[in-house]
Amino acid sequence: MQAVLLIDFGSTYTKVTIVDLDTEEIVGTARAGTSIETNIMDGLKVALAQIPEPARGWNFVRKLACSSAAGGLKMIASGLVKELTAEAARRAALGAGARVLQVFSYELTLQDLDKITASKPDILLIAGGTDGGNKEILLKNAEMLCALPTSLPVVIAGNKAVSAQAADILRKHHDPVVVADNVMPELGVLAVESARLAIRDVFLTHIIKSKGLDKAEEFLERIMMPTPAAVLSAAELLAQGHGSERGMGELMVVDVGGATTDVHSIAKGDPSKPSVMLKGLPEPYAKRTVEGDLGMRYSSEALVEASGRRLFDYLSWTDEQVACQLGLCKENPWRIPQTEEEAKFDRAMGRMAVSLAVERHVGTVEVVYTPFGATYVQHGKDLTPLPVVIGTGGVLLHHPDALEILQGAVFNPEEPTILKPQQASYYLDKEYILAAMGLLREVAPQVALRMMKKYVVKL
Repeated sequence: MQAVLLIDFGSTYTKVTIVDLDTEEIVGTARAGTSIETNIMDGLKVALAQIPEPARGWNFVRKLACSSAAGGLKMIASGLVKELTAEAARRAALGAGARVLQVFSYELTLQDLDKITASKPDILLIAGGTDGGNKEILLKNAEMLCALPTSLPVVIAGNKAVSAQAADILRKHHDPVVVADNVMPELGVLAVESARLAIRDVFLTHIIKSKGLDKAEEFLERIMMPTPAAVLSAAELLAQGHGSERGMGELMVVDVGGATTDVHSIAKGDPSKPSVMLKGLPEPYAKRTVEGDLGMRYSSEALVEASGRRLFDYLSWTDEQVACQLGLCKENPWRIPQTEEEAKFDRAMGRMAVSLAVERHVGTVEVVYTPFGATYVQHGKDLTPLPVVIGTGGVLLHHPDALEILQGAVFNPEEPTILKPQQASYYLDKEYILAAMGLLREVAPQVALRMMKKYVVKL
Protein backbone atom coordinates (compact mmCIF):
# COMPACT_ATOMS: atom_id res chain seq x y z
CA MET A 1 0.00 0.00 0.00
CA GLN A 2 1.26 3.47 -0.93
CA ALA A 3 -0.42 5.23 1.97
CA VAL A 4 -0.54 9.03 2.11
CA LEU A 5 -1.48 10.84 5.34
CA LEU A 6 -3.41 14.08 4.80
CA ILE A 7 -4.24 16.28 7.80
CA ASP A 8 -6.36 19.38 8.27
CA PHE A 9 -5.65 21.12 11.56
CA GLY A 10 -8.99 22.92 11.79
CA SER A 11 -10.10 25.66 14.16
CA THR A 12 -12.28 23.14 16.02
CA TYR A 13 -11.35 19.67 14.79
CA THR A 14 -8.21 18.00 13.48
CA LYS A 15 -9.33 15.89 10.51
CA VAL A 16 -7.27 12.96 9.21
CA THR A 17 -7.61 11.28 5.81
CA ILE A 18 -5.50 8.30 4.74
CA VAL A 19 -5.54 7.38 1.04
CA ASP A 20 -3.98 4.54 -0.95
CA LEU A 21 -2.34 5.88 -4.10
CA ASP A 22 -2.42 2.47 -5.79
CA THR A 23 -6.16 1.79 -5.43
CA GLU A 24 -7.14 5.49 -5.25
CA GLU A 25 -9.32 4.71 -2.25
CA ILE A 26 -9.82 6.29 1.16
CA VAL A 27 -8.33 3.89 3.71
CA GLY A 28 -9.72 5.73 6.71
CA THR A 29 -10.91 9.05 8.09
CA ALA A 30 -11.15 10.37 11.63
CA ARG A 31 -11.32 13.57 13.62
CA ALA A 32 -10.54 14.81 17.11
CA GLY A 33 -10.55 18.16 18.85
CA THR A 34 -7.70 20.44 17.78
CA SER A 35 -5.27 20.77 20.69
CA ILE A 36 -3.53 24.04 19.84
CA GLU A 37 -3.58 25.20 23.51
CA THR A 38 -1.39 22.30 24.65
CA ASN A 39 0.38 20.47 21.84
CA ILE A 40 -0.99 20.26 18.31
CA MET A 41 0.11 16.62 18.19
CA ASP A 42 -2.24 15.55 21.00
CA GLY A 43 -5.38 15.90 18.88
CA LEU A 44 -3.64 14.35 15.88
CA LYS A 45 -2.67 11.25 17.87
CA VAL A 46 -6.25 10.86 19.13
CA ALA A 47 -7.56 11.06 15.56
CA LEU A 48 -5.00 8.59 14.19
CA ALA A 49 -5.80 6.11 16.96
CA GLN A 50 -9.37 5.88 15.64
CA ILE A 51 -8.22 4.33 12.33
CA PRO A 52 -7.34 0.60 12.50
CA GLU A 53 -3.63 0.19 11.84
CA PRO A 54 -2.35 -2.49 9.43
CA ALA A 55 -0.48 -5.45 10.90
CA ARG A 56 2.85 -4.06 9.71
CA GLY A 57 2.02 -0.55 10.86
CA TRP A 58 1.69 2.54 8.74
CA ASN A 59 4.43 3.24 6.24
CA PHE A 60 3.36 6.59 4.85
CA VAL A 61 5.04 7.60 1.61
CA ARG A 62 3.89 11.21 2.15
CA LYS A 63 2.58 13.14 5.17
CA LEU A 64 1.07 16.53 4.34
CA ALA A 65 -1.09 19.02 6.23
CA CYS A 66 -2.99 22.29 6.01
CA SER A 67 -4.21 24.41 8.91
CA SER A 68 -6.80 26.93 10.00
CA ALA A 69 -6.04 26.44 13.71
CA ALA A 70 -5.40 29.30 16.13
CA GLY A 71 -7.66 31.63 14.16
CA GLY A 72 -6.34 30.62 10.74
CA LEU A 73 -4.27 33.07 8.72
CA LYS A 74 -5.42 36.54 9.79
CA MET A 75 -4.50 39.52 7.62
CA ILE A 76 -4.88 43.27 7.29
CA ALA A 77 -4.85 44.76 3.78
CA SER A 78 -4.17 48.35 2.79
CA GLY A 79 -4.24 50.19 -0.52
CA LEU A 80 -4.79 53.59 -2.12
CA VAL A 81 -8.38 53.69 -3.44
CA LYS A 82 -10.98 51.56 -1.68
CA GLU A 83 -12.52 50.24 -4.91
CA LEU A 84 -9.18 49.66 -6.65
CA THR A 85 -5.82 48.81 -5.07
CA ALA A 86 -7.29 48.24 -1.60
CA GLU A 87 -9.84 45.84 -3.10
CA ALA A 88 -7.09 44.16 -5.15
CA ALA A 89 -5.06 43.62 -1.98
CA ARG A 90 -8.11 42.13 -0.23
CA ARG A 91 -8.65 39.69 -3.08
CA ALA A 92 -5.00 38.63 -3.02
CA ALA A 93 -5.24 37.89 0.70
CA LEU A 94 -8.50 35.93 0.32
CA GLY A 95 -7.03 33.93 -2.56
CA ALA A 96 -4.10 32.97 -0.35
CA GLY A 97 -6.50 31.45 2.19
CA ALA A 98 -6.50 34.31 4.68
CA ARG A 99 -9.25 35.74 6.83
CA VAL A 100 -9.15 39.47 6.10
CA LEU A 101 -9.82 41.31 9.34
CA GLN A 102 -9.89 44.85 7.92
CA VAL A 103 -9.09 46.76 4.74
CA PHE A 104 -7.74 50.32 4.86
CA SER A 105 -7.54 52.83 2.02
CA TYR A 106 -5.63 56.07 1.44
CA GLU A 107 -3.20 57.22 4.15
CA LEU A 108 -3.14 55.25 7.40
CA THR A 109 -4.02 57.23 10.52
CA LEU A 110 -3.14 56.78 14.18
CA GLN A 111 -6.68 55.45 14.69
CA ASP A 112 -6.02 52.89 11.95
CA LEU A 113 -2.85 51.79 13.74
CA ASP A 114 -4.85 51.30 16.94
CA LYS A 115 -7.29 49.08 15.02
CA ILE A 116 -4.43 47.06 13.53
CA THR A 117 -2.89 46.56 16.97
CA ALA A 118 -6.22 45.48 18.46
CA SER A 119 -6.86 43.03 15.58
CA LYS A 120 -3.57 41.15 16.13
CA PRO A 121 -3.09 40.13 12.49
CA ASP A 122 -0.56 37.54 11.35
CA ILE A 123 0.49 39.40 8.19
CA LEU A 124 0.12 42.91 6.78
CA LEU A 125 -0.38 43.32 3.02
CA ILE A 126 0.19 46.83 1.74
CA ALA A 127 -0.46 48.01 -1.80
CA GLY A 128 -1.02 51.37 -3.43
CA GLY A 129 -0.46 53.02 -6.79
CA THR A 130 -0.29 51.45 -10.22
CA ASP A 131 3.19 50.97 -11.70
CA GLY A 132 4.17 54.47 -12.73
CA GLY A 133 1.33 55.96 -10.71
CA ASN A 134 1.07 57.28 -7.15
CA LYS A 135 4.30 56.81 -5.16
CA GLU A 136 3.59 58.75 -1.98
CA ILE A 137 0.92 56.50 -0.44
CA LEU A 138 3.12 53.40 -0.23
CA LEU A 139 6.02 55.30 1.32
CA LYS A 140 3.83 57.23 3.80
CA ASN A 141 2.04 54.07 4.92
CA ALA A 142 5.36 52.26 5.32
CA GLU A 143 6.50 55.05 7.63
CA MET A 144 3.26 54.91 9.60
CA LEU A 145 3.45 51.14 10.08
CA CYS A 146 6.81 51.56 11.77
CA ALA A 147 4.89 53.14 14.67
CA LEU A 148 3.15 49.85 15.49
CA PRO A 149 4.18 48.50 18.90
CA THR A 150 5.13 45.03 17.62
CA SER A 151 6.98 43.60 14.64
CA LEU A 152 4.84 41.84 12.03
CA PRO A 153 5.46 40.08 8.73
CA VAL A 154 4.69 42.44 5.84
CA VAL A 155 4.08 41.73 2.15
CA ILE A 156 4.42 44.73 -0.19
CA ALA A 157 2.50 44.54 -3.47
CA GLY A 158 2.24 48.12 -4.71
CA ASN A 159 3.88 50.52 -7.16
CA LYS A 160 7.09 48.78 -8.25
CA ALA A 161 8.90 52.13 -8.55
CA VAL A 162 8.98 52.54 -4.76
CA SER A 163 8.38 49.00 -3.41
CA ALA A 164 12.07 48.44 -2.60
CA GLN A 165 12.26 51.83 -0.84
CA ALA A 166 9.13 51.02 1.18
CA ALA A 167 10.67 47.67 2.13
CA ASP A 168 13.81 49.39 3.42
CA ILE A 169 11.66 51.64 5.61
CA LEU A 170 9.61 48.74 6.99
CA ARG A 171 12.64 46.54 7.74
CA LYS A 172 13.67 49.04 10.42
CA HIS A 173 10.79 47.74 12.56
CA HIS A 174 9.20 44.68 10.92
CA ASP A 175 10.44 41.20 9.96
CA PRO A 176 10.17 39.61 7.49
CA VAL A 177 9.36 42.12 4.76
CA VAL A 178 8.70 40.56 1.35
CA VAL A 179 8.25 42.40 -1.95
CA ALA A 180 5.78 40.93 -4.47
CA ASP A 181 4.56 42.19 -7.84
CA ASN A 182 1.97 44.96 -7.84
CA VAL A 183 -1.57 43.60 -7.34
CA MET A 184 -2.76 46.31 -9.80
CA PRO A 185 0.06 47.13 -12.24
CA GLU A 186 -2.34 49.03 -14.51
CA LEU A 187 -5.68 50.66 -13.80
CA GLY A 188 -8.35 47.96 -13.78
CA VAL A 189 -5.85 45.11 -14.19
CA LEU A 190 -5.53 42.54 -11.40
CA ALA A 191 -2.33 40.54 -10.90
CA VAL A 192 -2.64 38.85 -7.51
CA GLU A 193 -0.73 35.58 -8.03
CA SER A 194 2.69 36.93 -6.95
CA ALA A 195 1.20 38.36 -3.73
CA ARG A 196 -0.65 35.07 -3.06
CA LEU A 197 2.60 33.12 -3.37
CA ALA A 198 4.44 35.60 -1.12
CA ILE A 199 1.71 35.29 1.54
CA ARG A 200 1.89 31.51 1.36
CA ASP A 201 5.68 31.59 1.72
CA VAL A 202 5.47 33.80 4.82
CA PHE A 203 2.80 31.50 6.24
CA LEU A 204 5.03 28.45 5.74
CA THR A 205 8.22 29.98 7.09
CA HIS A 206 7.00 32.18 9.93
CA ILE A 207 3.33 31.90 10.88
CA ILE A 208 3.38 28.14 11.45
CA LYS A 209 6.02 28.53 14.17
CA SER A 210 4.28 31.46 15.85
CA LYS A 211 1.06 29.42 16.18
CA GLY A 212 2.78 26.37 17.67
CA LEU A 213 2.14 24.32 14.54
CA ASP A 214 5.85 23.64 14.06
CA LYS A 215 5.58 20.83 16.64
CA ALA A 216 3.65 18.85 14.02
CA GLU A 217 6.38 19.35 11.43
CA GLU A 218 8.69 17.04 13.37
CA PHE A 219 6.22 14.29 12.40
CA LEU A 220 5.05 15.62 9.03
CA GLU A 221 6.89 16.64 5.88
CA ARG A 222 5.42 20.11 6.22
CA ILE A 223 2.26 22.13 6.70
CA MET A 224 1.78 23.25 3.13
CA MET A 225 -0.91 25.95 3.17
CA PRO A 226 -3.90 27.41 5.02
CA THR A 227 -6.95 25.14 4.83
CA PRO A 228 -9.06 27.53 2.69
CA ALA A 229 -6.24 27.64 0.13
CA ALA A 230 -6.28 23.83 0.00
CA VAL A 231 -10.05 23.80 -0.62
CA LEU A 232 -9.70 26.44 -3.36
CA SER A 233 -6.91 24.41 -4.98
CA ALA A 234 -9.08 21.27 -4.91
CA ALA A 235 -12.00 23.19 -6.45
CA GLU A 236 -9.76 24.47 -9.26
CA LEU A 237 -8.53 20.96 -9.98
CA LEU A 238 -12.04 19.48 -9.94
CA ALA A 239 -13.30 22.18 -12.31
CA GLN A 240 -10.41 22.30 -14.78
CA GLY A 241 -9.19 18.71 -14.79
CA HIS A 242 -5.57 17.62 -15.23
CA GLY A 243 -3.87 16.22 -18.32
CA SER A 244 -6.16 13.70 -20.01
CA GLU A 245 -8.48 13.54 -16.97
CA ARG A 246 -11.39 15.91 -17.50
CA GLY A 247 -12.87 18.07 -14.77
CA MET A 248 -16.50 18.91 -14.01
CA GLY A 249 -16.42 22.39 -15.55
CA GLU A 250 -17.37 25.63 -13.82
CA LEU A 251 -18.54 25.12 -10.25
CA MET A 252 -19.08 26.59 -6.80
CA VAL A 253 -18.07 25.15 -3.41
CA VAL A 254 -19.93 26.28 -0.28
CA ASP A 255 -18.16 25.40 2.98
CA VAL A 256 -20.37 25.95 6.04
CA GLY A 257 -18.28 25.97 9.22
CA GLY A 258 -18.72 26.69 12.90
CA ALA A 259 -17.18 30.17 12.66
CA THR A 260 -17.41 31.17 8.99
CA THR A 261 -18.98 30.21 5.67
CA ASP A 262 -16.58 30.21 2.73
CA VAL A 263 -17.68 30.29 -0.91
CA HIS A 264 -15.34 29.38 -3.78
CA SER A 265 -16.34 29.83 -7.41
CA ILE A 266 -14.30 28.57 -10.35
CA ALA A 267 -16.01 30.43 -13.19
CA LYS A 268 -15.57 33.41 -15.48
CA GLY A 269 -18.86 34.98 -14.45
CA ASP A 270 -19.23 37.14 -17.57
CA PRO A 271 -22.70 38.54 -18.32
CA SER A 272 -25.00 35.79 -19.56
CA LYS A 273 -27.30 38.27 -21.31
CA PRO A 274 -26.03 40.29 -24.30
CA SER A 275 -27.74 43.49 -23.11
CA VAL A 276 -25.74 43.63 -19.84
CA MET A 277 -22.50 45.61 -19.46
CA LEU A 278 -19.79 44.61 -16.98
CA LYS A 279 -18.51 47.31 -14.64
CA GLY A 280 -15.87 47.43 -11.91
CA LEU A 281 -12.74 45.39 -11.24
CA PRO A 282 -12.40 42.12 -13.16
CA GLU A 283 -13.27 39.11 -11.04
CA PRO A 284 -10.71 36.32 -10.55
CA TYR A 285 -11.58 33.03 -12.26
CA ALA A 286 -10.89 31.27 -8.95
CA LYS A 287 -12.62 33.49 -6.39
CA ARG A 288 -12.99 32.97 -2.64
CA THR A 289 -15.05 34.93 -0.16
CA VAL A 290 -15.29 34.31 3.58
CA GLU A 291 -18.11 35.51 5.78
CA GLY A 292 -17.04 35.80 9.42
CA ASP A 293 -20.57 36.50 10.65
CA LEU A 294 -22.12 33.40 9.07
CA GLY A 295 -21.11 30.42 11.19
CA MET A 296 -23.12 27.61 12.77
CA ARG A 297 -21.65 27.80 16.26
CA TYR A 298 -19.07 30.46 17.12
CA SER A 299 -20.87 33.03 14.92
CA SER A 300 -24.41 31.76 15.48
CA GLU A 301 -25.69 34.98 17.08
CA ALA A 302 -24.27 37.05 14.21
CA LEU A 303 -25.85 34.66 11.69
CA VAL A 304 -29.28 35.09 13.30
CA GLU A 305 -28.85 38.86 13.23
CA ALA A 306 -27.72 38.84 9.57
CA SER A 307 -30.66 36.68 8.50
CA GLY A 308 -33.19 39.05 10.08
CA ARG A 309 -36.76 37.78 10.09
CA ARG A 310 -36.02 35.28 7.31
CA LEU A 311 -34.82 32.72 9.85
CA PHE A 312 -37.86 33.17 12.09
CA ASP A 313 -40.24 32.91 9.13
CA TYR A 314 -38.49 29.78 7.87
CA LEU A 315 -38.66 28.13 11.32
CA SER A 316 -42.01 29.57 12.45
CA TRP A 317 -40.40 30.01 15.88
CA THR A 318 -40.63 32.69 18.53
CA ASP A 319 -37.71 34.85 19.64
CA GLU A 320 -37.53 32.87 22.88
CA GLN A 321 -37.17 29.53 21.06
CA VAL A 322 -34.35 30.86 18.89
CA ALA A 323 -32.61 32.40 21.92
CA CYS A 324 -32.76 29.03 23.71
CA GLN A 325 -31.05 27.26 20.80
CA LEU A 326 -28.42 29.99 20.53
CA GLY A 327 -27.62 29.43 24.19
CA LEU A 328 -26.95 25.74 23.51
CA CYS A 329 -24.63 26.65 20.62
CA LYS A 330 -22.71 29.08 22.80
CA GLU A 331 -22.49 26.61 25.67
CA ASN A 332 -21.04 23.84 23.50
CA PRO A 333 -19.67 24.75 20.03
CA TRP A 334 -19.10 21.03 19.29
CA ARG A 335 -22.72 20.18 19.98
CA ILE A 336 -24.46 17.76 17.60
CA PRO A 337 -28.29 18.03 17.49
CA GLN A 338 -29.88 15.77 20.09
CA THR A 339 -33.56 16.32 19.27
CA GLU A 340 -35.77 16.91 16.24
CA GLU A 341 -36.11 20.58 17.23
CA GLU A 342 -32.33 21.03 17.35
CA ALA A 343 -31.99 19.37 13.93
CA LYS A 344 -34.66 21.71 12.57
CA PHE A 345 -32.75 24.70 13.97
CA ASP A 346 -29.48 23.52 12.39
CA ARG A 347 -31.20 23.00 9.03
CA ALA A 348 -32.59 26.54 9.11
CA MET A 349 -29.28 28.05 10.24
CA GLY A 350 -27.37 26.13 7.58
CA ARG A 351 -29.73 27.26 4.85
CA MET A 352 -29.47 30.89 5.99
CA ALA A 353 -25.64 30.64 6.04
CA VAL A 354 -25.59 29.21 2.51
CA SER A 355 -28.13 31.71 1.18
CA LEU A 356 -26.44 34.81 2.61
CA ALA A 357 -22.87 33.71 1.81
CA VAL A 358 -23.70 32.93 -1.82
CA GLU A 359 -25.69 36.16 -2.06
CA ARG A 360 -22.59 38.11 -1.00
CA HIS A 361 -20.31 36.11 -3.30
CA VAL A 362 -22.17 36.45 -6.58
CA GLY A 363 -22.58 39.58 -8.65
CA THR A 364 -25.53 41.91 -8.99
CA VAL A 365 -27.20 43.70 -11.89
CA GLU A 366 -28.80 47.13 -11.79
CA VAL A 367 -30.70 49.35 -14.17
CA VAL A 368 -28.86 52.55 -15.13
CA TYR A 369 -30.70 55.29 -16.97
CA THR A 370 -28.78 57.17 -19.66
CA PRO A 371 -29.78 59.82 -22.22
CA PHE A 372 -30.23 56.92 -24.65
CA GLY A 373 -32.53 54.94 -22.35
CA ALA A 374 -32.18 52.27 -19.70
CA THR A 375 -29.24 49.88 -19.68
CA TYR A 376 -28.23 47.00 -17.42
CA VAL A 377 -24.92 47.08 -15.52
CA GLN A 378 -23.37 44.05 -13.82
CA HIS A 379 -21.01 44.21 -10.83
CA GLY A 380 -19.19 40.99 -9.91
CA LYS A 381 -19.81 37.51 -11.31
CA ASP A 382 -22.94 36.36 -13.08
CA LEU A 383 -23.29 32.79 -11.79
CA THR A 384 -26.87 32.23 -12.98
CA PRO A 385 -25.75 29.64 -15.59
CA LEU A 386 -23.40 27.81 -13.18
CA PRO A 387 -24.06 24.05 -13.54
CA VAL A 388 -22.56 22.63 -10.32
CA VAL A 389 -22.79 23.56 -6.62
CA ILE A 390 -20.85 21.44 -4.10
CA GLY A 391 -21.49 21.53 -0.38
CA THR A 392 -19.04 20.72 2.39
CA GLY A 393 -18.77 21.41 6.13
CA GLY A 394 -20.18 19.79 9.24
CA VAL A 395 -23.87 20.70 8.98
CA LEU A 396 -24.07 19.48 5.37
CA LEU A 397 -22.23 16.24 6.04
CA HIS A 398 -24.15 15.20 9.15
CA HIS A 399 -27.67 16.50 8.49
CA PRO A 400 -30.26 14.30 6.73
CA ASP A 401 -31.61 17.36 4.88
CA ALA A 402 -28.32 18.38 3.22
CA LEU A 403 -29.99 19.11 -0.12
CA GLU A 404 -32.52 21.49 1.42
CA ILE A 405 -29.70 23.32 3.22
CA LEU A 406 -27.57 23.59 0.09
CA GLN A 407 -30.48 24.86 -1.99
CA GLY A 408 -30.12 28.14 -0.14
CA ALA A 409 -27.68 28.86 -2.98
CA VAL A 410 -30.42 28.85 -5.62
CA PHE A 411 -31.57 31.95 -7.52
CA ASN A 412 -34.58 33.68 -5.96
CA PRO A 413 -37.04 35.11 -8.54
CA GLU A 414 -38.12 37.66 -5.92
CA GLU A 415 -34.54 39.02 -5.91
CA PRO A 416 -33.72 38.98 -9.63
CA THR A 417 -30.79 41.39 -9.32
CA ILE A 418 -28.75 38.86 -7.26
CA LEU A 419 -27.05 36.54 -9.77
CA LYS A 420 -27.22 33.18 -7.97
CA PRO A 421 -27.21 29.84 -9.87
CA GLN A 422 -30.58 29.14 -11.48
CA GLN A 423 -30.52 25.47 -12.48
CA ALA A 424 -27.47 23.89 -10.87
CA SER A 425 -27.01 20.26 -9.88
CA TYR A 426 -26.11 19.81 -6.21
CA TYR A 427 -23.28 17.63 -4.91
CA LEU A 428 -21.95 16.74 -1.46
CA ASP A 429 -18.34 16.29 -0.33
CA LYS A 430 -19.59 13.27 1.58
CA GLU A 431 -16.25 12.17 3.03
CA TYR A 432 -15.06 15.74 3.76
CA ILE A 433 -12.02 15.32 1.52
CA LEU A 434 -11.75 18.58 -0.43
CA ALA A 435 -9.01 20.06 1.78
CA ALA A 436 -7.18 16.72 1.73
CA MET A 437 -7.41 16.56 -2.07
CA GLY A 438 -6.02 20.09 -2.30
CA LEU A 439 -2.98 18.76 -0.45
CA LEU A 440 -2.80 15.59 -2.56
CA ARG A 441 -2.86 17.75 -5.69
CA GLU A 442 0.62 18.94 -4.75
CA VAL A 443 2.08 15.44 -5.22
CA ALA A 444 -0.45 13.41 -7.28
CA PRO A 445 -2.91 15.70 -9.08
CA GLN A 446 -4.55 13.09 -11.33
CA VAL A 447 -5.15 10.76 -8.39
CA ALA A 448 -6.65 13.65 -6.41
CA LEU A 449 -8.95 14.54 -9.32
CA ARG A 450 -10.19 10.98 -9.85
CA MET A 451 -10.81 10.55 -6.12
CA MET A 452 -12.88 13.73 -5.95
CA LYS A 453 -14.96 12.61 -8.92
CA LYS A 454 -15.55 9.34 -7.04
CA TYR A 455 -16.28 10.67 -3.56
CA VAL A 456 -18.11 13.94 -4.33
CA VAL A 457 -21.65 12.55 -4.79
CA LYS A 458 -24.71 14.01 -6.45
CA LEU A 459 -27.67 14.75 -4.18
